Amino acid sequence: MAHLGTNDLREVERLRKEGDEKADLIFRAMTYAVSKEIAASAAVLKGQVDLVVLTGGLAHSEAFTEAIKERVSFIAPVKVYPGEDEMKALAEGALRVLRGKEEAKEYQGKPR
Repeated sequence: MAHLGTNDLREVERLRKEGDEKADLIFRAMTYAVSKEIAASAAVLKGQVDLVVLTGGLAHSEAFTEAIKERVSFIAPVKVYPGEDEMKALAEGALRVLRGKEEAKEYQGKPR
């Protein structure tokens, strides 16, 4: 958002296709940053990685996921599951609490 005035990757991809060099730079920087975090996590896990999973809204972009796969597939197989399932996960968690299968947890943010 700060660099291109949008948080929509589809818009960034459109700009790239139109030859926008800044959009291309930002796109490549994003894939680089995600790849770097995946590799850092692999290091913390001492290379014991079974699978790298790419998910969320950005995973709908084949160009985005392919650019990351090119950088990290040496670590472990990469699977792509596009979509945002956060709300479903929250609802399922609430149901587990309501059905007595799990206790509710209370989290407190940092004091301001």
